[in-house]
Amino acid sequence: MEHIKNDIVVSGMRPTGRLHLGNYFGALRNFVELQNKYKCYFFVADLHALTTAAENTENLAFNSKQMVIDWLAAGLDPEKCSIFVQSHIPEISELTTLLGMITPLGWLLRNPTYKEQLNELFRKKYAGQEDKIAAEKMAMLTEAELSEMSSFGFLGYPVLMATDILIHKAAYVPVGQDQTAHMEIARDTARRFNDIYDTDILVEPKPLFTSIPKVPGLDGRKMSKSYGNTIELGEEPEAVRKKVMSMFTDPNKQKANDPANPDGCTVFAFHKIYNPDFEKRAQECRAGALGCVACKKHLFELMEKEITEFNQRRDFYAKDEALLKKILSRGAEAARESASKTLAEVKKVMKVL
Repeated sequence: MEHIKNDIVVSGMRPTGRLHLGNYFGALRNFVELQNKYKCYFFVADLHALTTAAENTENLAFNSKQMVIDWLAAGLDPEKCSIFVQSHIPEISELTTLLGMITPLGWLLRNPTYKEQLNELFRKKYAGQEDKIAAEKMAMLTEAELSEMSSFGFLGYPVLMATDILIHKAAYVPVGQDQTAHMEIARDTARRFNDIYDTDILVEPKPLFTSIPKVPGLDGRKMSKSYGNTIELGEEPEAVRKKVMSMFTDPNKQKANDPANPDGCTVFAFHKIYNPDFEKRAQECRAGALGCVACKKHLFELMEKEITEFNQRRDFYAKDEALLKKILSRGAEAARESASKTLAEVKKVMKVL
């Protein structure tokens, strides 16, 4: 396909479990739009999944496959973009090693998400034991404890992430407004490499800001597998209906004709996504013209057709194992061709022959 622009876009997702509507509206729907404009490489980040769960890999292959099926059902077209599994591109691991040789340890230790994610791992490890662990202990771990829980791969994951981007000379990486810090190491790595070896081989990627609608979970918090508040892609309509009917609403609305505040209401947040007349719904809510049960039923009616059509497309791909293998094989072939060129250039200037 001839794209509107020849610029390269790269992005991926970790296969840590089933995708949900937060993933769809937060990233996947944007992937579908980008494939029509740019030369895109979209990858299943299975190596990144190992950085926090190397001891739990029994579902890694299954989750990777299900993710690809979801991508295809959502509209990613292998004729328009390259879809591949990260570990199927050995050049990524080799370039990660080479770039790791020039990455200062201080960059990795100062990575703002490093301690945040370690603390999250700590909380998961001791989930249910909060009463036995002092609050300050949960909030602040000692350096020794952080080191014990960390690993070479976890600390160095920003180098792997930078490699994912730099190996294809991506011009852009789609991110939300709050994710620009994630790209800084990739940009710094490209700049440092080019300075050290007096070259312009590696391209400094730019953020491609995307508009991401806020998709709350069933309980009003951020939709997340760890909270157990998700609507997964591929769920049966009846299961989704039950979840919609359980969504949080304004607790101050006791009767159907009581006026309520749609701001902060989980159901209304979904109306803003699925209902083109959501402003009218907000007025009805504030006026007490509609009860929460009726509002939820209407929301599901708006969602049902899209859910059913998605599931039909998903079933088509899930039943065709040969087609999935062909798509991933073609994607890996294209990705390896791109990656091998960059790796060869890097090894040449580093004199690693």
